[in-house]
Amino acid sequence: MHVDYQSLRFDYRRSPDQSAGSAARHPVVVVGAGPVGLAAAIDLAQAGQRVLLLDDDRSLSSGSRAICFAKRTLEIFDRLGCGEAMVEKGVTWNLGRVFHRADPVYSFDLLPEGGHRRPAFINLQQYYVEGFLLERAQALPNIEIRWQNKVTAVSQSAEAVTLTVETPEGEYRLSADYLVAADGARSPIRRAMGLESKGRSFRDRFLIADVRMKADFPAERWFWFDPPFHPNQSVLLHSQPDGVWRIDFQLGWDADPVAERAPERVIPRVRALLGHDAEFELEWVSIYTFSCLRMERFRHGRVLFAGDSAHGVSPFGARGANSGVQDAENLAWKLALVLRGEAPDALLDSYDSERVAAADENILNSTRSTDFITPKNEASRAFRDAVLDLAKDCAFARRLVNSGRLSLPSTYRNSPLNTPDEDAFEGAMLPGAPALDAPLEGGGWLLDRLGRDFTLLHFGEAAPVVDGVRVVNVTPGEDAQGLAARRYDARPGTAYLIRPDQHVCARWRRLNPAKLRAAVDRATARVPEMAAC
Repeated sequence: MHVDYQSLRFDYRRSPDQSAGSAARHPVVVVGAGPVGLAAAIDLAQAGQRVLLLDDDRSLSSGSRAICFAKRTLEIFDRLGCGEAMVEKGVTWNLGRVFHRADPVYSFDLLPEGGHRRPAFINLQQYYVEGFLLERAQALPNIEIRWQNKVTAVSQSAEAVTLTVETPEGEYRLSADYLVAADGARSPIRRAMGLESKGRSFRDRFLIADVRMKADFPAERWFWFDPPFHPNQSVLLHSQPDGVWRIDFQLGWDADPVAERAPERVIPRVRALLGHDAEFELEWVSIYTFSCLRMERFRHGRVLFAGDSAHGVSPFGARGANSGVQDAENLAWKLALVLRGEAPDALLDSYDSERVAAADENILNSTRSTDFITPKNEASRAFRDAVLDLAKDCAFARRLVNSGRLSLPSTYRNSPLNTPDEDAFEGAMLPGAPALDAPLEGGGWLLDRLGRDFTLLHFGEAAPVVDGVRVVNVTPGEDAQGLAARRYDARPGTAYLIRPDQHVCARWRRLNPAKLRAAVDRATARVPEMAAC
């Protein structure tokens, strides 16, 4: 059944907290019902926590906004219980093409090998992502959602964080053990706490046009540098569900952001790309500028910032929403353990250190992409055009082309939660790396087996028995294609300790129960050196 998520409106309802004589206490409050806030709330609820989710609006997003959702994010959505619906609705793609002026330069495959459950990317309008997440949240009895509840003030003590919340019926107060601020780039909570994001703003403007049309373009990412239909600028084309195509036109800093939204300015640009006989309708139009910035720290006492409230990047590379959802997954398992009393509060400091490093990686890549796409002087433009000309025939030059280095999950190489290797390993599955998927005999997938707990992934015929740790054993017969063993550089007896967010935190060639217990303690901040971090 088709649901028009853009037209949904959610009623404000008075809560018992508004009649309480004092601030009602909640274990965790999440502010912001966008993809990041919804993902955090669902993850916490699935871990057994009661969650109060506040949003100052009464609707989901409109227009495509974030549309590219990466393989790692889809795997997170699988664990949240809504990945299948998103992949079924979304447009799957792995291939991208780069053009310079009228000529194709080269193409690339973001998932060149098989044996993965999920594709490199799907394109899916943000309102669908929010809609599927919302339906999942509404199915969980321990999530309460309050619409038209706007946080206007925040204070905290050593024991709690207290919020002032504005509603159509006036203000009320509530308190929480922890507050997750997923309230967007303009973050009222960040402002209320006197905090700021710092970074670099880019002097350029881009037009987004969602266009409904019938087209025989393949489901690929097409990027033009200096095309004849839009000279001296860049254009990006993506397919979306429902026969809608997303077109991004670079306009330049001098473009009038109001005038350029007018249909009489947008339609000729679209016709220049599609041809004068093309039939199409404009669905949504927006003008954007962007910055690459972040807060100095994402944790401030009992308040934890996630997604756009904590960091912002340019849209090139699909790093905004993907990194925000990965923030939510990184935070949720740690916060759940702390709330259950199974880990010290110091574990939350690792959220800050790991995701600040991830934000810096995204900002670096996003800044480089923007500088290549929008050269600000003739020397930079000459270098870019020379690289594009060389890339037609020379593979080495293609590594220099940057139309947006597409989102990849971060590897937490320097995380205090990692146990350093004692044995020699090859490949990508070092401590801190996100676990790779692989097919198992009978149609199953490795990541599904790993689940959402601390798990010992053991390769070999006999699974060890380890007190307090869930064990997944992969035998040669189950790994019939040998992909799991190859991706994990595994031989009989190899063991990996996988965190609840499915990042590696330790690995051994031969399991030692005492070392396993020490690794779990380290990964949950239950060791003296972690408590001091």
